[in-house]
Amino acid sequence: MARALLVVDVQNDFTEGGALGVDGGAAVAERITVFLRRHADEYDLIVASRDWHHGDDDNGGHFAGPEGPDYVDTWPVHCVGGTPGADYHPDLDTSVVDVHVFKGRGRPDYSAFQATTEDGTTLPDLLVDRRVTTVDVVGIATDHCVRASALDARAAGFDVAVYEDLVAGVDAERSARALAEISAAGGHVDRSDTDEGLASPGGAVL
Repeated sequence: MARALLVVDVQNDFTEGGALGVDGGAAVAERITVFLRRHADEYDLIVASRDWHHGDDDNGGHFAGPEGPDYVDTWPVHCVGGTPGADYHPDLDTSVVDVHVFKGRGRPDYSAFQATTEDGTTLPDLLVDRRVTTVDVVGIATDHCVRASALDARAAGFDVAVYEDLVAGVDAERSARALAEISAAGGHVDRSDTDEGLASPGGAVL
């Protein structure tokens, strides 16, 4: 029984200053790196997903037209493949990531379970091939792609845990509902140990 860590969409456009920046996104990138340095060897597989949208179309209606985004189904242009906004946040250490998967290539994808590798292997097929039974989920945003990924993992039959201190959401109330929904679906909401020895913004050790 193998265990995987899924790092969802820790990208420049989803952190402060990005096209769809989430407050706390940069801090989550740093905290995930601390977690990886402590626990990477406990995972049989580490996968990171990224939005990787087309830059010359609306990606199946995902990008808003002239009427502007509604921030429910349509969004400003973000995470166009090959641009700095689609890059991982610089505070995320990707050196221990085993597999990178890409989603939203011409489609309005939210879940990492809709993502594929460069050679077209889907994330579900990858997990099954590696005999994964447990998927831990971290990343951005709690109320959108983390939620969708965790729920899809449960629907696919995986044991799922989301680390609530290693995710960042757009809206606090909606993010709390997302975590409750994941719990109701049989997932677990846990906390990591990254507070131990992590420096606060003022430089003091927590």
